[in-house]
Amino acid sequence: MINMKPLQMVDLVGQYHKIRDEINLAIQQVLDSAAFINGAPVRQFAENLSRYLNVKHVIPCGNGTDALQIALMALDLKPGDEVIVPAFSYIASAEAAALLGLVPVFVDVDENTFNLDVNQLEAALSPKTKAIIPVHLFGQSCDMETVMAFAKKQELFVLEDNAQAIGSDFRFSSGICRKTGTIGHIGCLSFFPSKNLGAFGDGGAMLTNDDALAEKLRMIANHGQAKKYYHSLIGCNSRLDTLQAAILDVKLKHLDEYIAARQAAAERYFDLLKEVPEVILPNVEERSKHVFHQFTLQVPKEKRDALKQALQDAGVPSMIYYPVPLHRQQAFAGQCRISGELAVSEKLSETVLSLPMHTELTEEMQQRICNKIKEFMCK
Repeated sequence: MINMKPLQMVDLVGQYHKIRDEINLAIQQVLDSAAFINGAPVRQFAENLSRYLNVKHVIPCGNGTDALQIALMALDLKPGDEVIVPAFSYIASAEAAALLGLVPVFVDVDENTFNLDVNQLEAALSPKTKAIIPVHLFGQSCDMETVMAFAKKQELFVLEDNAQAIGSDFRFSSGICRKTGTIGHIGCLSFFPSKNLGAFGDGGAMLTNDDALAEKLRMIANHGQAKKYYHSLIGCNSRLDTLQAAILDVKLKHLDEYIAARQAAAERYFDLLKEVPEVILPNVEERSKHVFHQFTLQVPKEKRDALKQALQDAGVPSMIYYPVPLHRQQAFAGQCRISGELAVSEKLSETVLSLPMHTELTEEMQQRICNKIKEFMCK
């Protein structure tokens, strides 16, 4: 009997083994220096990431949610100000707004891309609207050309949640390509281990081309101080530790390789599942390079949970991102505004199912996964 490798949603061990010597050397150098906070690798990583993304400033911080909160603090929004966010997304963007006394305004998403439906922006406006947080969900860019044009016309800030799409490009109608996270006023990154560029713990960063905003972001992340013990602002304590920066700097060198591996795995999924009845495959927009943080199917809601269980019984992991849209979360009861019916977000929460997606996926693994899906959907 063939001993097949267990399937995983994310294989961080396999990824580590391929670059073990580089990672171990980077860690050892930090241990030898004992500069565990604000050591040289933090600056080095920020500089290298700045070059990779072609953005002027990279300000590392403790995690992606901190990045969102600090970014909102830097915009000088006042309690009661409204921030437009997609209803179908992870909680962090709306949570950061609510934590500061801002009002998340939930807007529906596009059924094909899972991203903010830009056609809903006008209806979501009110005199209190101050910012938009487009989330580049599952690895593909929002329509940033429309978002930026709308924001400019309405004098709104744009804060990109780029936690899931580092390395993705968006192509404007002029032909110019920009990396996601570098288009709005501020972009926010998460380096959670399972992200496309993942640390061995928590980490995050903020991106901007605005010098004044960059200085403010740095100060807020460092207790509101530019000079030690002289505090100009109320801030917080959020920093990327030196060990994580050293690890990320190694992995950054491999990011394009990781993206290519994910895209190759996605192509195999497309080929293996293209004729499976009732399975809707992810839509890939021509203007955005999809980096496939997730590979997310849509299946009929009456079959979704049963399919997930059948896969689990066969040793195939899967995940539902996200089972409850944000406007239905108890945490936001009485603390949000809902724009429109949000019918697409409601539908997606009942029909999406994400398959294993990582840099170590092999064709044999994907055959096993897809055979189980075909077996269930075709019976």
